[in-house]
Amino acid sequence: MTAPRFHLEVETSKGAHTIAVPTAQRGKRLAEILRREHLPLNTRCGQRGLCDGCIVELLAGSLVHIASGKVVSVSDAPLSVRGCEHRLGDGNSARIRIPPRSLLAYEAQVVSEFRINVPRAHDPIWQQVEIADGITTADQLCQAVASQQKRRRPVRLDPRLADSLTRRNGGQKLRVTTEYHDDHWLVTDVSDKTSSPPLGVAIDIGTTTVALLLVDLASGGILAHAADFNAQIHYGEDVVTRMNLCASDPEMVGQLQDAVVQRTILPLLTNALITAKAAAGQLRCLSIAGNTTMLHLLAGVDPSPMGTVPFRPVFLEHRMTPAESVRLTLRDTIGEGPTLHLLPSASAYIGSDLTAGVFASGLVYDDGPSLLVDAGTNGEIILKHGDRLLGCATAAGPAFEGSGLTNGIRAGDGAIGHIAFDTAPLTARTEVIGNAAPIGVCGSAYVDFLAEAQRNGLISRTGRFDRTVVAKAGNLFLQNQYGVALRVARGQGGHDIIISELDIARLLQAKAAIAAGLLTLLQRAGLQPRDIKRLYLAGGFGMHINVPNAIASGLLPGFAPKQVQVVGNTALAGAYLALLDSGVLDELTRIGKQLEVVELNLDAGFEDRFIEQLALPE
Repeated sequence: MTAPRFHLEVETSKGAHTIAVPTAQRGKRLAEILRREHLPLNTRCGQRGLCDGCIVELLAGSLVHIASGKVVSVSDAPLSVRGCEHRLGDGNSARIRIPPRSLLAYEAQVVSEFRINVPRAHDPIWQQVEIADGITTADQLCQAVASQQKRRRPVRLDPRLADSLTRRNGGQKLRVTTEYHDDHWLVTDVSDKTSSPPLGVAIDIGTTTVALLLVDLASGGILAHAADFNAQIHYGEDVVTRMNLCASDPEMVGQLQDAVVQRTILPLLTNALITAKAAAGQLRCLSIAGNTTMLHLLAGVDPSPMGTVPFRPVFLEHRMTPAESVRLTLRDTIGEGPTLHLLPSASAYIGSDLTAGVFASGLVYDDGPSLLVDAGTNGEIILKHGDRLLGCATAAGPAFEGSGLTNGIRAGDGAIGHIAFDTAPLTARTEVIGNAAPIGVCGSAYVDFLAEAQRNGLISRTGRFDRTVVAKAGNLFLQNQYGVALRVARGQGGHDIIISELDIARLLQAKAAIAAGLLTLLQRAGLQPRDIKRLYLAGGFGMHINVPNAIASGLLPGFAPKQVQVVGNTALAGAYLALLDSGVLDELTRIGKQLEVVELNLDAGFEDRFIEQLALPE
């Protein structure tokens, strides 16, 4: 007799669901069961129970804490538990509610906009040229192509084509396909037939999000763009967590590759082709920027050696590989599919997203001194001073993407994007992305909060709420297990959206890491913030941040708004430029080799600077 299935009733902001859980699956984590039902939770710490991203509310029935075996059940009020730490109980049913901020299913706000501060040639990394017929040898063909394209590098014929060169009838034209390689151009096809318009793809693979552009290689025009969360976030919020997963279980390399290729890039690329009314068979090449860990995982290479001293990556150089080799398979593509160009990186923690940004922002050609700051998940900073390029990655963590904060979420519809205060009486004014009901607070609003709350006397330099203000404000404040907390909004279902003193402490640690990294690079070069001619603020976080508030909060300590230029997604910009101008690849390689990486943990003054920056500016 078949055992009855467990019925899990799930309430979300979009309605109710009933999941019939087979007996064999009842011992699985609640987070895993929900993921299979396309209700993925924010398992930001890799299901290690280190954050509250996957909190759900138990409304009826019981659950079991996996580690201790303790049964938890509801008495009067709903019970908040972590979905990664509990399995289904011994009854036949349970009912849970998933708060909006615990779901990954809200629409990501991913920055695909960028500012390009450098000129480019139109010399794509995949080209098709016409030459006169009458070619009978490989040397004749290569010389004809080199002459027409005025190549600085030699042109070589793919050996597989050697036997196919035959004399054709006079008057015909040969269409010759060439692809860029690091030391030569390779002829990959010779035909007398007209082909469909060739397309290329530029991709920025971020730790949290992925952005993609579909590009007409002939004109350089952008035909479509698409963006979404990187599906690897189901396994862990940051690169260190993902490296540790690979170190503990070699099979995780394949799973993480599948997450970014099959569950992220492939759907985005499919949607972009549909939008452009184009066919997959038109795809010729992909130019891909990302941090070094993301590129390793895309290539199916174990990144875990970068997680321990001496932090050695398997590769840093420009790497070419067919799409099929990473299991990026699209219907109607030719042979092994389009060629992937993984752009060159500088070190384990300064990836091609930064080399691409250094180029696209124009920093590499600045007289300087200038800075590029990407205050995203990893917090990378590059300083240009004379002929020197200094770079570092700070341990800021993903706090400005909401990780580890009571009501923190990434930017997306329903996220509070900006906060300001009125003082008579004290009220919080919020701006919500997408004009939706608020579900949480994202990084740009947290930066606003730090600056505005100190400016209005709500918090001290050390991030504690002023008790006099708390006493006068009535029910605007509450006390919870994390100390005093301020209600900034009412969320869906009437839930309080709060910022607690523990949240503030974590935000101060994140901003202190970035600020101390900035000041360390400046100290290495004998500079002060006032000496910087231009600070390029890159990334999605930088795109939406209030620059004066970033300065007032100490995130950009000692700078003035006139020094800052917001440049958007420079990683995507660099990938786009590399797709359309083969000479950019040489520049990115040069940047990667020129860049001096500063290990902040080895800098004698970094810890002192970090401690100093834990306080808000006076």
